[in-house]
This record gives sequence, C-alpha cells and structure tokens, in this order.
Amino acid sequence: MKVFIRVDASLKMGTGHVMRCLTLAHVLKESNMQVNFICRKHDGNLIDKIRINGFNVFELKPPIGRQYGTKFTYLHWLEVTQKQDAVDCIAVVSKIKADLIIVDHYGIGEEWHRYLKEYCNKLMVIDDLADRKFICDILLNQNLGIKEKAYKNKVPSDCCLLLGSDYALLRSEFLRLRDQALYKRRKISTINNVLISMGGNDPKNITYDILQKIENDINITVVLGLGSPHIEMIKESAAYKNIKIIVDANNMAELMLASDLAIGAGGSTSWERCCLGLPTVLLILAENQQKIGDNLARIGAVIALKYDNIAKDSVKDAMTILMKNKNKYTRMCNISAKICDGKGAKRVTGKILSVCFEKRNDI
Repeated sequence: MKVFIRVDASLKMGTGHVMRCLTLAHVLKESNMQVNFICRKHDGNLIDKIRINGFNVFELKPPIGRQYGTKFTYLHWLEVTQKQDAVDCIAVVSKIKADLIIVDHYGIGEEWHRYLKEYCNKLMVIDDLADRKFICDILLNQNLGIKEKAYKNKVPSDCCLLLGSDYALLRSEFLRLRDQALYKRRKISTINNVLISMGGNDPKNITYDILQKIENDINITVVLGLGSPHIEMIKESAAYKNIKIIVDANNMAELMLASDLAIGAGGSTSWERCCLGLPTVLLILAENQQKIGDNLARIGAVIALKYDNIAKDSVKDAMTILMKNKNKYTRMCNISAKICDGKGAKRVTGKILSVCFEKRNDI
C-alpha cells in the first residue's frame, strides 16, 4: 500500500504538523505501508529530519513572492495558490498510483482535494480547525471536545470521522512510559523539575521571556527546535544558571517523565503531556491554540494563560498555585491522564486499514 503525506513545517507554522505525521508514518510503516512525504522547502522546514527518520521526501520548490490571495485564514501558510500546490503534487503522485494521500495543512482545502482525488484511491485530512470544506474519505481531528456537528456540511456524508483525543497521534515511547510516569506523579511532594517547551521554532522568543519571569531555585530544562532562531541568545542567558538547554530533543517522553511541571504551548504537545499526566501551565500563543487551551482549562487539566494578555507575574503565580496546593496538583495529574492514553496512532491506523480495504478492524 503506497501512502503520500502532504505536510509542511516553517518558521511561520511551526513543526507540530510534521511531527504528528511522522508519528503516524512510523505506525503505517510497521503495517507494511510504503510512506512518502511531499513537503515544500520553506524556511524552517523539517525535510532533513523526515529523511533521518527513514522516509523519502519529494521536495516542492520554495515559493517565489506572494502568490496565494486571501480565500481563508491560513492560506498564507501554503505560500502558493492551492491550484499551484496541487499541480506540483500531481507531478509527484501521477508517477506512482497512491492508495492513500494524507494531508495535514491548514492552507489546503476542497479546491486542492478536487485536483488530487483522481490520483489516489482514498484521501485523508488531519485537521484542527473545522473552518473550511474538505473532500475526503477520512478526517482526523484529535482535539478534546470536538463534535461531529463541527463538520456538518463540510465533509462528504460517507466520510469516516475520527474525532477526539482517543485518536491523538503520539509516539510509542509515551505509551511505554505512561504507567511509570503516573506512578511517579502520585509520589511527588514538591515541584523541583520544570520543563519549558514553546514549540519547535518559537520565533517570538517566548522561551527567553518566560525564563526572565520564573525563579532560578528549581531545575529547569528548556527544549528548543533545531530551527529556533534564538538558540544562542537563550544559551547565553542560561549560562551559569540552573538551566539545561536541549536542542532538537529526541527523547521528549523521557524529559516529561523526569519533570514535575511543564510550561508549554497549546499545540499537539498538549496530548503528550496529558498521556504522562504532567501538570501544565499552558500558554496560548496563537488563535488556533485557543480552543485546545480553553477545553483543557475548563475540565482542570491545565492552567491556561493567553500569552499576549498575561501580567508579568502570571506564569510564576500559576506555578506557585501548583507548588503549594498538592490536591490541585494531584487532580490535574489525574484529569489530564484520562484525556489521552497513548494508543491513538494505532487506532488511526486501524481505521485507515478498515476504510482503504473495506474490512472490519477493531483496533
């Protein structure tokens, strides 16, 4: 079975889309599927990382100038028109008949799907926004609280909807360390180890800002993506302090296991933290993170702060609440752990097999 994944990373859109697609790609590969990626060569792309993970990548040329118009909110992330991107992708997939094309891109919608549908047997979309129409056979939205009505009249009537955090795409190490992490959380009496991760690129250098707002009497681990433009600045600011800087971490589950508290952005990493029951001060850094943050805060799984509006000491105050209130800390561990069990990628793969081969699969 031949699978193509159309996904991008850039300084503008971050790395989360590629990282969750890599997770799915590994599970698909374990099920004997041949997986190829199609990525445009934006600044901040993760093409080399995809190849290091053992997958072939067909590169699309970097965009030249502004060619995209303003049809919907995130079209500028594509940086070309949907038609142009479709033409570029057809040049790849027309040579190899695809059993399945997976699209994870806020800048792609029904126009692109119309062009590509005839070049594959099935088309799958990974989405978070429910803000446009899709022509697809499978749609995955892994976010907490998403309902079928969000996609009413936006997908074909026979589309297989995979909705909610039961389908969150987490790497296998999170499931492997889950029981150990939850046991450890129950034994914690004081918060000594804090993990700070503001996403793959952190172009606004929010990591640096956070480091200025918290005390240096605890162990702090900062995770930065390889594409972050502020790595050296943060390293210099952390010199001679109790701060460890890790660039392009490949052991995020282990780092979360070793941590007592996280300060992090509201993207896909939210489900990783939930799987390991890691209490979090969650910073909402973009509009597309608002719903995730609101839903997690509403049920008590995180303390959510909208970064643009927070007061100087808000992050420190939120940390203090959790440090001084053991019951609140424990409740947050328990609530977050119930949201995501780490088995989502296998569930998604099972549904893909079921749809593509039209047979029952109860994974």
